[in-house]
Amino acid sequence: MPRASLAILVIDENRIRASIIEAGLREAGHDNVTLVHDVTGIARRIAEINPDVIVIDLENPNRDMLENMFQLSRAVKRPIAMFVDRSDQASIEAAVEAGVSAYVVDGLKQERVKPILDMAISRFNAFARLSRELEEARSELADRKLVERAKGILMKSRGMTEEAAYALLRKTAMNQNRKIAEIAQSLVTAAGLLEPGDEG
Repeated sequence: MPRASLAILVIDENRIRASIIEAGLREAGHDNVTLVHDVTGIARRIAEINPDVIVIDLENPNRDMLENMFQLSRAVKRPIAMFVDRSDQASIEAAVEAGVSAYVVDGLKQERVKPILDMAISRFNAFARLSRELEEARSELADRKLVERAKGILMKSRGMTEEAAYALLRKTAMNQNRKIAEIAQSLVTAAGLLEPGDEG
């Protein structure tokens, strides 16, 4: 996706500052910029606008305001660059925890908008890739455990060897055009229904 076609949402209650950010973005070649000055009902607005990147500028945010913005960060799963005029260590840590891609403490200058935005996008993409890989590894592990349990059930109920049990699972999966883990899940569920006292 070409950089210029990014839809960018700027959230800033201060209209003058928001227009400075907008000018910085347009100068950097971003034409698709939406400004929002009121944070009430912001989650709904984000859903309507569906931006690629969100820029949040908070002058002197109080703890509640920051917490709201961090909750928003967790929910929207988009690159977020957050500018604040001052901050403490706890807020910075909370920002990282919430998945804010760039948390910039000493306010905003027009010429810094573009590099910070680029950094937020690349950090977000790296973070998203890591999260995806972690999720895939977790589900692979869960699948493996399921298959082990299913093999155990077959070995116990049919007196099969481990190899024969696995071969049967694989054959059934191929015949039904499904994943081995899905067959294993069905078998484990069925065995649980038949033997409520047995946890396998």
